[in-house]
Amino acid sequence: MPALFLLPLLFLTGLIAGLVDSIAGGGGLITIPVLLGVGLPPQIALGTNKLQASFGSGSAMLTFIRSGTVRLNDCRIGIAYTAIGAVLGTITVQMLDPGLLRQIIPWLLVAIVLYTLSTPRLGYEDIHPRLKPSPFFFAAGLILGFYDGFLGPGTGSFWVMALMLGLGFNMTRATGYTKVMNFTSNVISLIVFIAGGSVLWREGLIMGTGQFVGARIGAHMVVRKGTRFIRPVFITMVLIITAKLIWQDFH
Repeated sequence: MPALFLLPLLFLTGLIAGLVDSIAGGGGLITIPVLLGVGLPPQIALGTNKLQASFGSGSAMLTFIRSGTVRLNDCRIGIAYTAIGAVLGTITVQMLDPGLLRQIIPWLLVAIVLYTLSTPRLGYEDIHPRLKPSPFFFAAGLILGFYDGFLGPGTGSFWVMALMLGLGFNMTRATGYTKVMNFTSNVISLIVFIAGGSVLWREGLIMGTGQFVGARIGAHMVVRKGTRFIRPVFITMVLIITAKLIWQDFH
């Protein structure tokens, strides 16, 4: 258990991660290394991370709902299938080696960056949807919910891109709906970690408080500034996640 003098560091870490994650995802790149750095075993660090991350995604989700960016009734199918996918992914990761998936994901993220850069108007306005909501959320919810429960890095980026291409959302709206799905898979994974006794409540709640504040600030910035603000942050975070995954794979 971390010493008392480290608790302010955990709060600050949660605040910064919540701010970054609510804008473009990738907050786990900040929180997990800090949790491991203060001496938590990997399983405890992952479980505690899900607790604090639930506060951030929940705070951002509420902000997007209150601003009118997200209509929760439109998310019901997505929430259901994302929850199912997250349960399946969390169970599967305990039986299989995620190494192969870890090698594939960075190149999918590179494809997202290249596609985003090659379509400069992508996300600036709603476009005609390619799929109806029911089949879209069935496929995306199961696949991305499973991925978040199984491995996790880059889930938010995949959701944003899927919502823009599948349902024709602009990037601001896609970011809002992504937080609903992130919150769903975070809570499902958290339940599994709690059942396994892998959560430190004091540290998780302190970081969660910082996450709540940071995510609220970040979500308000997204609502006010829109795609022109999100797009460069989104591309930067996807590149950082990609670099981290490639570095981990080679080490």
